[in-house]
Amino acid sequence: MPRWLDSSLAGALVLAASPVNADTDRRCRVVDLELQPLASEGNQFAPQIVAWLEDTAGNFVETVYLTQATGTFGLGNRPGRVDFNSGPLWPYGRRTTTFPVWSTKQPLRWPLIEFQDGNDDGLSHALNESSRELHYCRPMKPAEIDGMTCATSFVATDKGILGTASSKYPPREDLVLSDVDHPSAEMMAMLNPFDTISEPTPILGALARISHRLSPEVPPGDYVLFVEVAKEFDHNATYSAIAYPGPQIIFADYGKPYRGQPSVIYRVPLRLDITNTTGVALDYAGYGDPEGVDGAIRPPDDTITTTVPGSGAGRLGLIASGSSMFRVRAQARHELDDIEPDHPRRLGATAITSSSATVTFIAPGDDYQTGTVQGYEIRYRAGEPITEANFATSTVVTTSVELAAARTEQALVIEGLLPETTYSVGIRAFDDCRNTSTLSVIEVTTESRTAGAVEACFVATAAYGSAMAGDVEQLRSFRDRLLGKTVLGELAIESYYTFGPVLARLIGESELLRATSREALRPVIDRVR
Repeated sequence: MPRWLDSSLAGALVLAASPVNADTDRRCRVVDLELQPLASEGNQFAPQIVAWLEDTAGNFVETVYLTQATGTFGLGNRPGRVDFNSGPLWPYGRRTTTFPVWSTKQPLRWPLIEFQDGNDDGLSHALNESSRELHYCRPMKPAEIDGMTCATSFVATDKGILGTASSKYPPREDLVLSDVDHPSAEMMAMLNPFDTISEPTPILGALARISHRLSPEVPPGDYVLFVEVAKEFDHNATYSAIAYPGPQIIFADYGKPYRGQPSVIYRVPLRLDITNTTGVALDYAGYGDPEGVDGAIRPPDDTITTTVPGSGAGRLGLIASGSSMFRVRAQARHELDDIEPDHPRRLGATAITSSSATVTFIAPGDDYQTGTVQGYEIRYRAGEPITEANFATSTVVTTSVELAAARTEQALVIEGLLPETTYSVGIRAFDDCRNTSTLSVIEVTTESRTAGAVEACFVATAAYGSAMAGDVEQLRSFRDRLLGKTVLGELAIESYYTFGPVLARLIGESELLRATSREALRPVIDRVR
């Protein structure tokens, strides 16, 4: 057994393999959370949220809720420097400042993920170490960032290697590996025990209700529920881009410094008993280490913004319920749930583009067709049907779906798809005891790419596997500085936009064609230089 696979990780493997809803016992104790994450002016990045339970002596009990960026996509344990810049779906950098309190309190430890070439400063990585990326975008320059979308549909990233050092954060769980990935990457999903409790960040500005089925081993008694909330680019006078700049490295002009105000913590006393009990938190209890090194909770002070919705202590909105006000409310209750949710019905597809599709369905009920389900698990596969057998290894859809009562039509938008590709989309519902429905499936075929919505160096990107490759940068610079300023150059660009996407699709799927294309581009790049 490798040195890093200690008893804690062995326990994580057991937890990950254990069924959440055993058919032999539908009784469950549930903790319900109510909170409202907010956007702030000029910062539409979704906050990251984790909730966990401790006893009154401060001993960690269990994780209750974790947003997908950390729980599924390995935000805290990715290859690259912690101070790398960031942007929409930025792929690299260990964000150890995300949940310093939770990550220190929870007992599991994982191997640190490192780049295959060992270069922690690198944003551009070799083709033979970079495979197709199904979740993250490539790093982008600030001027390229348009909303929260990727700049290109073909992205290749280095998924990393399990190193010998230790991390307090889990690795990615979502990888679909290829021959260029390191063999140790196959262990990443096995080592991540949080798939069953990881969910998309709730819809910003909407009241969210999150339910968690407690482990039966948790005894009755007094506890404390902690909620830690983090957010990129949440700057103020103390925690500014000047105070916490990005590193001075090659490609330093990609992304922006993201390290603003540290994570903030809310504390909710809660009793677990045979009766239903409720606890609330109105004000934040403190904040985490700005450097992400220790797990101490700093007491509130004037370095944290308290008057701006969506920022600092206001990352969670103030909620009025009757005569009470709170930012987090938790309720502990018992439930006997012997009925599975119905499955989503009448799936349809609308608003299909070259990179996205809207899937509609009729909402199921918590108890077959009665009530409201707790949430949905949504995944897709390209080129083959999605089934119960391969659902767990399919690509996760991170869209939050606003819950509605049974028999209500609902819709979700799936983005980041490839043009002219058939996807099999699977949706299943779960209730607050984590009983799951059967799988509902629909096939969606995306439209062809429009001429104006292409990655400007798509053929070179397909050939080299990354838009960050140095040779791709040479071609992009030549296009911007010279080709676009002449009539013949403009004609060449238009022809490239017309025929390039077809070539890129063919090249991107074949290593032989990619190698041949690189050789064909070599004299062009030499001439550009």
